[in-house]
Amino acid sequence: MENGISIACGPNVDDYHWMEVLMREAGPFFDGISLHHYALASYWEDKRPAIGFPENEWFSLIESALKMDELISKHSTIMDQYDPGKRIGLIVDEWGSWLAVEPHTNPGFLYQQNTIRDAIVASLTLNIFHRHADRIHMANIAQMVNVLQAMVLTKNEKMIKTPTYHVFDLYKNHMEAQRVDTSSILSKHTDFTVSKKENLLTISLCNYDLAAADDVIFDIRDSEIVSISAESLIGTAMDQHNSFDLPDNLTKQLFNDYILNNQNELVVTIPPMSVISLYVTLG
Repeated sequence: MENGISIACGPNVDDYHWMEVLMREAGPFFDGISLHHYALASYWEDKRPAIGFPENEWFSLIESALKMDELISKHSTIMDQYDPGKRIGLIVDEWGSWLAVEPHTNPGFLYQQNTIRDAIVASLTLNIFHRHADRIHMANIAQMVNVLQAMVLTKNEKMIKTPTYHVFDLYKNHMEAQRVDTSSILSKHTDFTVSKKENLLTISLCNYDLAAADDVIFDIRDSEIVSISAESLIGTAMDQHNSFDLPDNLTKQLFNDYILNNQNELVVTIPPMSVISLYVTLG
């Protein structure tokens, strides 16, 4: 396509045979291939509530979101056979939580609430994309306004920011940065990503345990830490969310539960049900 790119219709979630045939037969003719994956709390025909859900559905939705890593890894392995130079991008053009619509809304409009659980889904998914940045050329959350895992919800002249909006805000410093390779031993419910842009190191973490905080120690070598600032999104209930009556019930806050030792060891205590970003200026 002159002055543009061509994107092929990709596989239905884990249809690896589709990816194999398309890459083998038509790989030279397109620049990207699409992939969809939605996080579900149950199975497709049984959309579960966005608020007022039981504890097991906190974890079932998150486990469904984490399947994104397996999908990208397996599809990328196939793509690597036919495109080792990674010219073709994997385009995750629809992702996010798909839950039950809110009562008394048009079911065709897919209007759902957005909680700290959705914020965790966003954080974990963005971390996965960062780990596969060599193959993921583009990734779009499915909808922005009033549909599925939206950034904002509107009602007449009113608009509220969802917890998912605040996660994207917490992650904005990763844009145009270089992912930093790390080695780590983490607890089961903790995840993070690190990137560097000039002398700014951005560390974004999440803890999806429902009760326990977690300490993570970063050993930052070959550089001296000059300054640190941090922001957080911390839930106090599994379904904490914003509403038109309480638009700032869950919003971004300053965070200071970290310790710096010897100018290069950073110890961060991550609360349960939280997403944290630290902005570390290096000397």
